Amino acid sequence: MDYYIVIPAHNEEQYISNTLNSILEQSLLPKRVIIVNDNSTDSTEKIIDKYIAKSDFFKKLNTTSSTEHMPGSKVINAFNKGLKLLDDSYDFIVKLDADIILPAKYFETIAAIFKNNQKIGVAGGFAYEESNTGEWLLNHPMNKDHVRGAFKAYSKNCFKAIGGLKNAMGWDTVDELLAQYHGFEIYTTEQLHVKHLRPTGGAYNKKAKLLQGKAMYTMRYGSLITIIASLKMALKQKKIATFFHNLEGYKNAKKENTTHLVSIEEGKFIRSLRWKNIKQKLF
Repeated sequence: MDYYIVIPAHNEEQYISNTLNSILEQSLLPKRVIIVNDNSTDSTEKIIDKYIAKSDFFKKLNTTSSTEHMPGSKVINAFNKGLKLLDDSYDFIVKLDADIILPAKYFETIAAIFKNNQKIGVAGGFAYEESNTGEWLLNHPMNKDHVRGAFKAYSKNCFKAIGGLKNAMGWDTVDELLAQYHGFEIYTTEQLHVKHLRPTGGAYNKKAKLLQGKAMYTMRYGSLITIIASLKMALKQKKIATFFHNLEGYKNAKKENTTHLVSIEEGKFIRSLRWKNIKQKLF
């Protein structure tokens, strides 16, 4: 199967060589890799150029955006710019971060997953982060049926159906909700261990703390589901402040009449799906 990869990269000199090496070592190589150098001020671009010299499937796109490292908007803005350089001659497409290491058979396995079941729209493994003792431990704060935004693969049909990736916080939740709305399944496998080199959210701007609640509003969760989801998130993170930040973000978005990411019909499906999942866990 043919696949494309788009990698947004902003000041990734510490990690990007590991990511690109792991791509070169894949048993099933990509057709093309677009590395979007997004306003980097370190040696990221020089490192990218070295890999372009190593393999002709690496391509670079230099772009300028905000220097703020905000979740969602910055990274997907860069991804979408890279996407414009690609055609439709692929079987699946991958949004990849520049701070991870993939196992050698990662994309061979992903290709087999899509090939064997055309109902699967989103697929991926699980993220592991290095502890202070040098152990690589599972770090998956979401449900086991969720694929982390750092390494998401989409079948072509699914990617087209959901209209690509939303340029907003919550993009890596709404994509899976919309995939299910369109009849696709989400597939995760513990067989694939992905090394995540930088702790989640470690470089995010402090303004990001209210964006999760805003995302819940734009996905039409409604007040009650937002409260439940925020409480669950706060308990998992062991940070009660997360609960209040989410509610404040939701309240502000509602007050400002922020544009929704999904239609009324899609929102109805999303709420129904969320309630179904909540009831399954309670009973």
